[in-house]
Amino acid sequence: MRELSSNFDENVNTLDTILNVENNFDIIKREMEINSQRVTMYYVDGFVTSAIMQKLIMHLTTIKDFGNGREGAVESFIKSSVPSVEVDAVYDFDTITTMVLSGCSVILAQGFGKGAVIVDARSYPARVTEEPGNDKVMRGARDGFVETLIFNTAMVRRRIRDPRLTVKYANVGEMSKTDIAVVYIEGKADPVYVKQLIEKINSIKTDALPMGHQSLIECLIRKRWYNPFPKVRCTERPDAACASILEGSVVVLCDTSPEAMILPTAIFDFLQETDDYYYPCFTGTYLRLIRQMVFLGAIFLTPIWYTLVVNAGHLPEFIAFIVPDNTGEVPIIAQLLIVEFVLDGLKLASLNTPNVLSNSFSVVGGLLLGDFAVQIGWLCPDAIFYMAIEAIAGFTQSNYELGYAFKFMRILTIILIHFLNYWGLIIGTLITIILVATNKTVLGKRDYLYPLIPFNAKALKSLFFRVKKP
Repeated sequence: MRELSSNFDENVNTLDTILNVENNFDIIKREMEINSQRVTMYYVDGFVTSAIMQKLIMHLTTIKDFGNGREGAVESFIKSSVPSVEVDAVYDFDTITTMVLSGCSVILAQGFGKGAVIVDARSYPARVTEEPGNDKVMRGARDGFVETLIFNTAMVRRRIRDPRLTVKYANVGEMSKTDIAVVYIEGKADPVYVKQLIEKINSIKTDALPMGHQSLIECLIRKRWYNPFPKVRCTERPDAACASILEGSVVVLCDTSPEAMILPTAIFDFLQETDDYYYPCFTGTYLRLIRQMVFLGAIFLTPIWYTLVVNAGHLPEFIAFIVPDNTGEVPIIAQLLIVEFVLDGLKLASLNTPNVLSNSFSVVGGLLLGDFAVQIGWLCPDAIFYMAIEAIAGFTQSNYELGYAFKFMRILTIILIHFLNYWGLIIGTLITIILVATNKTVLGKRDYLYPLIPFNAKALKSLFFRVKKP
C-alpha cells in the first residue's frame, strides 16, 4: 500500500499516472487556486451530477484555510469546512483510486500534507424500481430490486425498521471491486453461518464479477457442476427477501445485479410464491397446492406415458385409450425429444423477438409448427398434447433453474425407458432423488431436503399450507 507524501505536486503526478487522466476523457481533473492554495479535484463524469459538483466547488472557493501541512490538518479541515453528508480522510493511493473509480470525489490541497479528502456525492445511473417481470403478483407491492446496491438496501430498510437489522459490506474482484452487502437480523440468523459466509465472500479470489450475483454464486460454489439443481434461491422482490430475512435467512445483495440471494437454500423453498401471502389462508393454500401438484405431475407425465406406450400390449382395457392409433413416421422417443428441443428453441426465439411481436410469435409459431408436424406425419397429436401440458405446467414454477433441472432429469428418464423399459423409469427417478438429496448449497449448513431431512413437521406443514402469521 503506497501512502501519500507531503509533497503536493508528487501526489498529483502520481494520481495522474494511476488514473491515466490524459487517456480517459471521463476522469475529470479540476485544478484550482484558492486563497494562494493549490487545490486539485478528481472525479468520474457520469457518477456525479453537475449541480452537486458546482455547489461543492463554489463552497471551496469561500474557504480561507486549507491547513498547514501538519499532522491532523485533513481532519481539522473536514470538521470545520466540509458540509457534505459523507466525507472521510484518506492517506494512501489504493483507497483513493478505488473510491474515485467507485464514483466518489477526491480533494487534494497543499495544506493537507500526507492526506486527502474523499467526498461521497455520487449518483449512479439507475432505472426506476418497477415490478420484476419474472416474479409478478396479482396483488401486493409493485416495486423490485434494481442494479444499484444502495437503493436495494434502502428498500429492505424501508420494510424492516429494526435496529437489529445488519448490513455488512464486502468488496470482491481484483479489477471490478464489486460491492457486496450481507443482510440479516442479529438474533434470528445463525451467527456461525453469517460469520462463515462473510469470511467465504472475503476470501474470494477473482478478477471480476461480470455477471453480478451469478458470478458470485459460481465463486461461492465451485464444485458439483454436474448437479443441475439450483444451489441458491434468488428473488427480485424486496417483500420476498424481507420475509426470508425475518424468518432467519441471510440475504446477499450484489451491486449491478437486481436479484437478491437467499441463504441457506433448500429445494422446498422454491415451492413458495410471493402471491400466496397476498391472499387469505384458504385461497393461498389452494393456489400453493395446485401449483405444486401441477408442477410435480408435469415432471413425470411424459415418462409415465411413454412407459405405458412401450408396454401397450399389457395395458388393461380402461386405459388403452392413451396409446395413439397412429404414432407417426418418427419413433415416439424421438418425437418427445424433438418437441422438448423445439419448445426451448421457441423460448429463445421469443426472447430475441421485439416485444410487440413476441407473444404473437410464440403462439402462432407453436400452433403452425405443431399442425404442420402432424399433417406431414412426423409427430402424433398425443405427443404434442402431453408436451404442451408440460410446457404450460413448467411456467407454474418461477425458478427457471429448477424447471430446467427437472427437464434434464425428464429427458434422461425418457432415454433410460427407451433402453430399459420400466426399469428406466425407476432408475431415472432414483437418479433424480439422489441428485436432489446430495445437492450442496453455499457452505452446506442446511440439508437440501430440509425440512424433510432433518424432519421438522411445523416447517414442512408451512410449505404446503398457507398458515396465518402470528
